[in-house]
Amino acid sequence: EYENIHKLRRLGGLPGHPDIGTPGIVANTGSLGMGGSKAKGMVLANQLDGRQGQVYMLAGDGELQEGQFWESLLSAANRKLDQITVIVDHNKIQSDTWIKDVSDLGDLESKFKSYGWHFQRCNGNSLESLEKAINVAKTIKGKPQVILADTVKGCGVSFMESTSIPEGEVFYKYHSGAPSPEQYESATKELINKADALLKEVGMQPLNITMVEREVVVAPKGKVQKLIAAYEKALLEVGSRRTNLVVQDADLMIDCGLLSFKNSYPQRFFECGIAEQDMISQAGALALKGKLPVSHSFACFLAPRANEQIYNNASEKSKCIYVGSLAGLLPAGPGHSHQSVRDISALRGMPGLLMLEPCCEKEVAMVLDYAVDTNPNSTYIRLVSIPYEIPFVLPSDYGLKEGEGICLTEGHDAVIFAYGPVMVSEAYKAAKI
Repeated sequence: EYENIHKLRRLGGLPGHPDIGTPGIVANTGSLGMGGSKAKGMVLANQLDGRQGQVYMLAGDGELQEGQFWESLLSAANRKLDQITVIVDHNKIQSDTWIKDVSDLGDLESKFKSYGWHFQRCNGNSLESLEKAINVAKTIKGKPQVILADTVKGCGVSFMESTSIPEGEVFYKYHSGAPSPEQYESATKELINKADALLKEVGMQPLNITMVEREVVVAPKGKVQKLIAAYEKALLEVGSRRTNLVVQDADLMIDCGLLSFKNSYPQRFFECGIAEQDMISQAGALALKGKLPVSHSFACFLAPRANEQIYNNASEKSKCIYVGSLAGLLPAGPGHSHQSVRDISALRGMPGLLMLEPCCEKEVAMVLDYAVDTNPNSTYIRLVSIPYEIPFVLPSDYGLKEGEGICLTEGHDAVIFAYGPVMVSEAYKAAKI
C-alpha cells in the first residue's frame, strides 16, 4: 500500500481524502464536521460489546465552523464518554485564508470547558509535547478530552510555513493548491537535509533515499475551455449592472471564481466559511429583504448538506441562485469524496427550482444571465471545474430558451440529448464516430 503514496489522487492510488478502502482508515471524510459524531458511535458500539479502548479524532480548526462538530460535543459530555480524545490541528488557516478573517473561533478554551470537556493545549509540531498531552488525557475520568494542538502550517519547509507569509498576503498557497515540480524538489531537499542533520547528531546514518519516476500527466489537447474562469468574468459583469446582487462563499472563493467580484464589490461579498447550512439560510433572508443572493460551494457540499435550507427558501417563494462547482463525474484533484452527480437527484424535488448546466464558456454567461434576469424563480447552476476539450461550436445566433435545445450534428439513426461540457462533448464525438 505504501507504494500508492506516489499515486496520490491518481486512479488506482490513494484517494484525495481518507477513505476506508485504504488499510488503516476507519471512516471516510471529505465533508467536514462529522468526526465527533463518528467517534461517539464507535465508543457506544464498544460499550454495547463490552470492549475497552480509546477513540482519537483529529479535527482541523477551520472544521470547527461546521455546526455538527459542536452538536457532537454535548451528548459526549452528558454521557461522560472519557474514551474520546479530540485533537484540534490549530494552524489558524482554512482552505482559502486565515480563520480570524472568516469566522474567528474566539476563546476555544472557555468554549470547550463550557461544553463539559477537559481542555489542554500543546505544541502540535512537537512530538514530545503532543505525547505529554495525550498521556494527560488518558488520566482524565468522566469527561471527554480535547487537545488544542497549536501548529504551523507547512512546518519544516521554510517557504511553506504559514508564519513566513508576508504581511498583508491574503491567501495561503499550499492547502488545496499543489506545489510546482521546482517547489516540490526544493521542499523535499530541505526536509531531507534537516532529517540528515538530526540523524548525524545522534550518530545515525543519513536517510536512504529511493527515487521514483514521476507519472506524466497528459494535458488535454485541442479547444480546451475553462468554465470557472468564464463564470468569474460573467459574475463580475452581472454584478456591475445589478446592484442588489450579493455573493456568498463557503471558503472556496478561488475554486469558485469569486475573486474578481470580491475585489470589485467587497461590500456585497460575504465569506460564510465552512458552514453551508448557515450560508443558505442567510441567503433566504437576504432574498426576503429584496436582495438577489448568489451562493457558492462545491456541488457535493451545497446540494446535500444545505438541502433542508434550500427547501425552506423554496417554501418562502423567494428568489435565490445556488452555484455548485466541481460537479460531475470528473472533478479531478480532490478525489471521489468530492465527486458529485447526486446533487441532481438531491435538488430535483425542490419546488420551483430550475437546474442548469452550461456546456461551454459561451453558455456560462447565458446561463447566469438567464438565472438573474429571466427566471422569476430560484436557479441551481452546476459548473464543471476542470478544463475540458470542447470539440463543438455553438451557432452565432444561439440563445437560451427553456424547453428548447439545439442540434449540433445531423443524422438519421438516433437522437442523443445531453448537457454540460463533458456529456455534450462526448455525445458529439460519438455522433461523429
